[in-house]
Amino acid sequence: MIHRFNSSNYHSICDELASTDADLAAIIQTHGYPPFWSRPNTFETLVHIILEQQVSLASALSALNKLKERLQVLTPARLLLLTDEEMRACYVSRQKSGYLKYLAEALLSGQLNLTELEDMPDDQVRAKLVALKGIGNWTADVYLMFVLQHPDVFPIGDLAAVNAMKRVKKLPAETTKEQLLEIAANWQPYRTIATMLLWHFYLSAPREKRAAI
Repeated sequence: MIHRFNSSNYHSICDELASTDADLAAIIQTHGYPPFWSRPNTFETLVHIILEQQVSLASALSALNKLKERLQVLTPARLLLLTDEEMRACYVSRQKSGYLKYLAEALLSGQLNLTELEDMPDDQVRAKLVALKGIGNWTADVYLMFVLQHPDVFPIGDLAAVNAMKRVKKLPAETTKEQLLEIAANWQPYRTIATMLLWHFYLSAPREKRAAI
């Protein structure tokens, strides 16, 4: 059976983490609970996550909105009708245009079935996703966390989460990934929710401080 968190148990899991980690407790005390971030299990959501790779959330969202404006409904078949020039006009780079078309083809051919992923454990979901061109561990992590609500994922490739963790835990900048993963292991089996607390801290920090995180 696949374990998930949901809007009903979200705050109680935050409280459980706070009871064993004073730094996470301080985030809740200062900034309140993090939003319950979730996204539907759709082609549009995966397109959005791919667009978010290595760019600001705002620029990814404006590219997504441009695609939706042009296509009316963002489906794999409709996206494949766009030329490279039309994709560029929607602020989608040539590289990401290739990734999105590959994803659309995988869904249309049946190579990937999003509904089937809902009943798979983390490692199987990750294997299915990273087998696709343009999808790496970060994209798979975000999908597991936001879409499938799997509770125990720590996205070591996410700069905001990693930098917030270093600041919250007062760690030196040169702290290694291995050391960060070791600290995150203390949050099992709720590393996803701990990460959401870290993101909440990061997004709640004043803009000038955030730049220094």
